[in-house]
Amino acid sequence: QVHLVESGGGSVQAGGSLRLSCTASGNNYRSYSMGWFRHVPGKEREGVATIDRAGSTNYADSVKGRFTISKDNAKNTLYLQMNSLKPEDTAMYYCAARSSIWATMIPETYNYWGQGTQVTVSS
Repeated sequence: QVHLVESGGGSVQAGGSLRLSCTASGNNYRSYSMGWFRHVPGKEREGVATIDRAGSTNYADSVKGRFTISKDNAKNTLYLQMNSLKPEDTAMYYCAARSSIWATMIPETYNYWGQGTQVTVSS
């Protein structure tokens, strides 16, 4: 089992940057594939970026070229570097872990979730 805690959210103007962090506690962190998801009230939770156990990454089309997902296994920490932020990036951002070699963009396939961190981008 793994416990996830996100940090790094906040308010920023359009064009700005933020870096989200997700620190994991528990056993076998390296055995999990990880993802960042976001949710806006009234909409479904959507996948933003994922990284599998081997380090392969995948991004939603809406964030490609602007966001970068990475992880530091020594620190049990997942990151999401967000650049060139847009107002439509405003959402609650969650990190998630799944007990699989593969990552997916489907929220229902993830076993563990953090509490979320709010990102607000003003125009």
